Amino acid sequence: MPQKSLASLQAEIAALPKIRHVGRVSSVQGNTLCLTGLSGVAAIGDRVEIARRSGTPLTGEVLQLDRDGVIAMPDEAPSGVSVGDRAQISPIGTIAPDDSWVSRVIDPFGQPMDGRALRRGPVSRLLRASPPAPAQRRGFGARLETGMAAFNTLLPIVRGQRIGLFAGSGVGKSSLLANLGRNMEADVVVFALIGERGRELRDFIENGLGPAGMARSVVVAATSDQSPLVRRRCAWTAMAVAEHFRDAGKQVLFMADSITRFAEAHREVAIAAGEMPALRGFPASTSHLIMSLCERAGAGVGAAGDITALFSVLVAGSDMEEPVADILRGVLDGHVVLDRQIAERGRFPAIDLLRSVSRSLPAAASPSENALIGRARALLGTYARSETMVRAGLYSEGSDPDLDQAMRAWSELDAFLAENEPVSLQNSFDRLGLILRRAGYQPPEGTGASRSGAPAAAIDDARAGAG
Repeated sequence: MPQKSLASLQAEIAALPKIRHVGRVSSVQGNTLCLTGLSGVAAIGDRVEIARRSGTPLTGEVLQLDRDGVIAMPDEAPSGVSVGDRAQISPIGTIAPDDSWVSRVIDPFGQPMDGRALRRGPVSRLLRASPPAPAQRRGFGARLETGMAAFNTLLPIVRGQRIGLFAGSGVGKSSLLANLGRNMEADVVVFALIGERGRELRDFIENGLGPAGMARSVVVAATSDQSPLVRRRCAWTAMAVAEHFRDAGKQVLFMADSITRFAEAHREVAIAAGEMPALRGFPASTSHLIMSLCERAGAGVGAAGDITALFSVLVAGSDMEEPVADILRGVLDGHVVLDRQIAERGRFPAIDLLRSVSRSLPAAASPSENALIGRARALLGTYARSETMVRAGLYSEGSDPDLDQAMRAWSELDAFLAENEPVSLQNSFDRLGLILRRAGYQPPEGTGASRSGAPAAAIDDARAGAG
């Protein structure tokens, strides 16, 4: 037997509980169970298993402790539970990821969802682990190739950065995440699909990621029909898997879709545990829950790799001030806003550049690149402020040189934000520079050369000759 397989088997045997503490169901109150006989041994977060007299065992989680009993929330409706049913307690849940999990689909408990056996790793990890020591973490790393022109240039992503993706329903955030999962520079990609519709899971794997994307990905999924405990656990399990690969020295791309459903699942659990709603229906603990998850991503320590993270946020009615969006904006290193109006006119990804920002700038780009980024943003802003007047035919060309330039550049810049980039990051900047020069932009003295050293005029001439 291979050494690694032996270590995995030994770890699985060691994880088996040596003592089982048994209690009884004393009452069922709504969607919670009251258990007796476990007060001295149970801890918050422990798993419980109820032996129903008719049917399969019912699992759940400890939410409240009292001298007289334990309050647990089951993973599904407590149908079939009777007073006096046996309740067994297991320690706080852990996960034991393994390198062989790449290209697999698992549930939040580390069980396979694709019908194949799954090997347990030799080291168990806490689901709610602490982040690396903040004073020892590295800063931002190198800029990453993303396979998309917008993120290669105007909204750069660097190693160890945490980005929020804010969008309403049906605007294309899942498709954007799948595109980045296929093409973005990383050793391993870990997806947390929280509360996804069941029919979309297979479509995301087969059509969104495809064979090439799945070959380097681990997908952790909890569908919308599962209990809030399972949906909440999905994010923690996926992060623990990402930490496994990070600690092995790999560069990890972590994607969560969506943090809103993660927060909604926590709201159900917290209210069942007796916590009062405060932030538009969300309990006060929601802020700490989201922040503690996000802080686990980011740059690593020492020889460890980094976790570059993208967290999607489902903003109801495009309300960027709703609680989950507001919490995330304060803790992340940038945010990307997808606009429904842009999607409705057929441009995908529907990125609203003027409302999006990457906090890796200006350090992530050279002076010449920052000049191009700044000018592109300025032209798009100028056009946005005057768009109504232009479309109404109230503007005469020549009245405003900046607006004239913005009108010449707008259609190409708008198309540029939707383009894939199959060549290189530098090629994206060359294309952006060409668009701006066609509109009449002249780069400042000393910023006209590309990173490769080729003068901007030479790039223009070469492209004109090729055309």
